[in-house]
Amino acid sequence: MAVKKTEIYSSLWAGCDELRGGMDASQYKDYVLTLLFLKYVSDKYAGDRDSIIFVPDGAAFENLVALKGNPEI
Repeated sequence: MAVKKTEIYSSLWAGCDELRGGMDASQYKDYVLTLLFLKYVSDKYAGDRDSIIFVPDGAAFENLVALKGNPEI
């Protein structure tokens, strides 16, 4: 059975609302867009020293994910 696009959107919005908690949506987008940019840059340019954007060692999205649960981040 195929999933409808509206069901996917509803599920995504529900997930965002749960993650956002009491934070205003206008503030939440700043964090989400920053993480999306970091993920994109990491996927496209990490490990390529000749690229237009240099991602230093330890600054890729995967390094951030590895710190999940660490209270010092």
